[in-house]
Amino acid sequence: MTFEAAGNRYEKIPYRRVGRSGLRLPAVSLGLWHNFGDDKPFETQRAILRRAFDLGVTHFDLANNYGPPAGSAETNFGRHMREDFLPYRDELIISTKAGYLMWPGPYGEWGSRKYLLSSLDQSLKRMELDYVDIFYSHRPDPQTPLEETMGALDQAVRSGKALYAGISSYTPEQTREAARIMRQLGTPLLIHQPSYSMLNRWVEDGSPNLLEVLEEEGLGSIAFSPLAQGLLTDRYLGGIPEDSRVAQNKSFAADWLNEDRLSRVRALNQIAAGRGQSLAQLAIAWVLREQRKGGPVSSALIGASSVKQLEDNLAAVENLEFSLEEIDMIDQYAVESGINLWAQQ
Repeated sequence: MTFEAAGNRYEKIPYRRVGRSGLRLPAVSLGLWHNFGDDKPFETQRAILRRAFDLGVTHFDLANNYGPPAGSAETNFGRHMREDFLPYRDELIISTKAGYLMWPGPYGEWGSRKYLLSSLDQSLKRMELDYVDIFYSHRPDPQTPLEETMGALDQAVRSGKALYAGISSYTPEQTREAARIMRQLGTPLLIHQPSYSMLNRWVEDGSPNLLEVLEEEGLGSIAFSPLAQGLLTDRYLGGIPEDSRVAQNKSFAADWLNEDRLSRVRALNQIAAGRGQSLAQLAIAWVLREQRKGGPVSSALIGASSVKQLEDNLAAVENLEFSLEEIDMIDQYAVESGINLWAQQ
């Protein structure tokens, strides 16, 4: 059946400006890190994507290595675009990234010009697109000069294969230098994608911290893993479900579920209940709160394995306001917990 998007789709969710750019993103974006590879039924993927767009989610976030297998999320998304979303291409923000291992040999990962631009060409072919809206350096490369990596992003934009350039998991110092280089090249950075949650607060560390640097440089931010890979949900309060990331060993270590962390998660769950929210909704709303230091986050990036999970998490936007008392109460339990899988070694 031909997909016809809901006529009221732009009445469902707020949109936030990305730094000092002209672009706005939905307060909650959909990531295709999990659940869109060949291990998930195509019709389930389709139902999630259609419902997301009907609810105002205009931003779909991918990377070259998303799957499994690597590349399959982009390939599947290309089919979704062709069959459902092609008439709505100009209403969509589609992003992809390159930085992690994608093919064998010395040119298959990290941040060289060779790898980034080759990967972008491959991603466009898989997604059957002429361009992506945002192309990211997925992680900083300690062996490649930053000028080369940023030069590749600049070339991606100048070639018309990307509209904007972004970075992910860069430190505050690397971010400031990357922004300086891109300004000199004439293609300002648009956005930084850091991991950030109530239990992973590295973006608030340092002086200046990452959020402050982003505000000073005019960059936006989109926070990935705001639910701490599922720890900030009610899934693990009564044990480990068979279909969970822990059980499947997907970016979630079983030793995260120690009693100290679980006791804090339970306390946060009680705070959420007092606000009339689920724990997941609280976690998403908290990431989107007005920061005491640094600018607000432009968008929270979530995943979804079902339409119901998607709808439940998007309902976070119905209550994004926090009193100072609530923030102080949350801060008693929302502490750095050593779960940042993407920290630079």
